[in-house]
Amino acid sequence: MSTHHTRSVVVGVDGSDSALQAVRWAASEAVRRNRPLRLIAAVPWMTYQPIGMPPLGKEYDRQLMVKRAHEFLDVAAIEASAVEATAEVDREVAGGEAVPALAREAGDAELLVLGSRGHGGFAGLLLGSVGVSMAAQAACPVVIVREGRPHDEQDAPVVVGVDGAPGGDAALAFAFDEASRLGAPLVAMHAWSDAALDPFLVPYLDWPAIEADEHRTLTQRLSGWTAKYPDVEVRRRVIRDGAAGALTRLSERARLVVVGSRGRGGVTGLLLGSVSQAVLHHAACPVAVVRAEPKVAE
Repeated sequence: MSTHHTRSVVVGVDGSDSALQAVRWAASEAVRRNRPLRLIAAVPWMTYQPIGMPPLGKEYDRQLMVKRAHEFLDVAAIEASAVEATAEVDREVAGGEAVPALAREAGDAELLVLGSRGHGGFAGLLLGSVGVSMAAQAACPVVIVREGRPHDEQDAPVVVGVDGAPGGDAALAFAFDEASRLGAPLVAMHAWSDAALDPFLVPYLDWPAIEADEHRTLTQRLSGWTAKYPDVEVRRRVIRDGAAGALTRLSERARLVVVGSRGRGGVTGLLLGSVSQAVLHHAACPVAVVRAEPKVAE
């Protein structure tokens, strides 16, 4: 049964271990959200001819790629069912390159989940090109799941970076909602740094007053959300450091880190801010990138 017109949790599948890790994470998330799980394998119709191989025709190559994609989806569906037997699983082979195929899916999705690296990734790359592209342009929130042991202990928190940038409310909404679904505490981290200040002025600044002001800023940003989600335990953290480094350190014990698509000081036209990019590449847990205007759930 196709669930293409139902808002689904969509996962990109390519046969890699990283993609299967994403499938397992997404299966649990789909059940928590009471949404179908939609598995997508993209197949480009144009293929190259390996040197020394007899030319068997483009149609033969296409059929072989489609067959392998279906096999990848079969394995992914088994993995999903092993994690969540009640998950409603839909699967499809989509024609075209991965990025445009997944971008089309994201237009109707509640959430897009990807592994941190797919097949064909270069050793040493921290995040595959598909993940970077989709985090920057997808029409729905994107979660990148890194390989390794998930931090799914009950007391492991959801972490969200808080600043005054446009789109911050979308990230906060996603983070509070996710913490509520998981029954997990929420760490709201507001980072500030003296790195951009004139070094001549630094010794003369009233640091306690500045820190108190930063605490007030964080409390004000959270006030409406704590009232809306009284079930969520909120742990406020004001850190005198860069946001990317602070979020990366907090990710070591977190279940999920949530960031906006663009941060403070973002340049118009830059689809993914420097903090979001750094956290995507270096976080030790899954990372959700939330655009400024997420879709409203049905």
